Amino acid sequence: LPYANGSIHLGHMLEHIQADVWVRYQRMRGHEVNFICADDAHGTPIMLKAQQLGITPEQMIGEMSQEHQTDFAGFNISYDNYHSTHSEENRQLSELIYTRLKENGFIKNRTISQLYDPEKGMFLPDRFVKGTCPKCKSPDQYGDNCEVCGATYSPTELIEPKSVVSGATPVMRDSEHFFFDLPSFSEMLQAWTRSGALQEQVANKMQEWFESGLQQWDISRDAPYFGFEIPNAPGKYFYVWLDAPIGYMGSFKNLCDKRGDSVSFDEYWKKDSTAELYHFIGKDIVYFHSLFWPAMLEGSNFRKPTNLFVHGYVTVNGAKMSKSRGTFIKASTWLNHFDADSLRYYYTAKLSSRIDDIDLNLEDFVQRVNADIVNKVVNLASRNAGFINKRFDGVLASELADPELYKTFTDAAEVIGEAWESREFGKAVREIMALADLANRYVDEQAPWVVAKQEGRDADLQAICSMGINLFRVLMTYLKPVLPKLT
Repeated sequence: LPYANGSIHLGHMLEHIQADVWVRYQRMRGHEVNFICADDAHGTPIMLKAQQLGITPEQMIGEMSQEHQTDFAGFNISYDNYHSTHSEENRQLSELIYTRLKENGFIKNRTISQLYDPEKGMFLPDRFVKGTCPKCKSPDQYGDNCEVCGATYSPTELIEPKSVVSGATPVMRDSEHFFFDLPSFSEMLQAWTRSGALQEQVANKMQEWFESGLQQWDISRDAPYFGFEIPNAPGKYFYVWLDAPIGYMGSFKNLCDKRGDSVSFDEYWKKDSTAELYHFIGKDIVYFHSLFWPAMLEGSNFRKPTNLFVHGYVTVNGAKMSKSRGTFIKASTWLNHFDADSLRYYYTAKLSSRIDDIDLNLEDFVQRVNADIVNKVVNLASRNAGFINKRFDGVLASELADPELYKTFTDAAEVIGEAWESREFGKAVREIMALADLANRYVDEQAPWVVAKQEGRDADLQAICSMGINLFRVLMTYLKPVLPKLT
């Protein structure tokens, strides 16, 4: 769910590449996969940025959606559907889930004291207040959660808060808000945490949150706000994090409607669905996806996710991406200088199932892509294809010159497949490159360039080069999830 107030950068691309590699592998296995995404298109940041640009929020998110989709297409991300949380499907589903939660007793009303910007004349949502984290005391943190320790809190708990909009010191004002009763789902969430499905680091973090106690969650915001108005509550809007994850459902509903499919939505989302549902997300939004989202689904009689696949951040040359250092690189900028497959390969080679940060070291990137893709893989084809084309009219030998070596390659399918399945992408790449080394060693030992100059050895030359081409084909099959353009 990329946020619709800015361009896609290389940090975003990690998640989309990781998900796409996994999805392409699942499709190769013959599974039916619905790969969906949507722009997260609501909230005060979008409203204020549109004001700064002198356009409507709807116009801004429409332009951003087109830009985002162009970038993802440029990186060959194979989405079945790309939608927006600002859609009629999402409005209807958000209202349905809210209504069910309310009917089931999980929505509570109470009057709260809220931060208010006296200069701008508006209530300050959490992302428009900055101050010191009340838990770990880190400075310059937003009013909803700390990017350093991961804690969530209310804006009023911030130490020395300041309005991000005007810089003014906020004052307190009362307003009636609606709260989701998250503590009612503590037992269910703890059972999910202990099930063994979640990544160990995620489960450990959730356990910390349980020990500190779950709090009721404020799901409403006061006007002015860009989002969906809450039914029967004029001037009150759903907080962006209520309707954002429902956007997964909205995008899938949109896909089903496009297909004229009136069955799949209920089959995938009903309580006892046997479909598998996975979310690929960054570590900064684990709280929303591991606690609020499954609880909302449980409380409104929908199925919960099968699992969350959480990844770390991207650094560039060992440091956080920075505009001043020239390391804040947009996806479109990358595509102006390099092809998409090169970054897909580099990220994939570094990814594992853990929540570790990935460093894009530009010198290492050039070295690795040249060493692996150019010298080991592409070179394997070029060393053999030239002889086959020139000397044998593109016809391969009818038998394998080294069946045992070929079997070594095909037998690796199980190990490589398991690595793709378990998101141990770096391991899969290492296994594939080890095979590439074997293939190149075979060609080096057989020396077709020498055989080509020896009379009466045409059959040997054809056999050697055909073997090389067949090994290359196996490598390409294994690399297909990563390098869709090359393969």
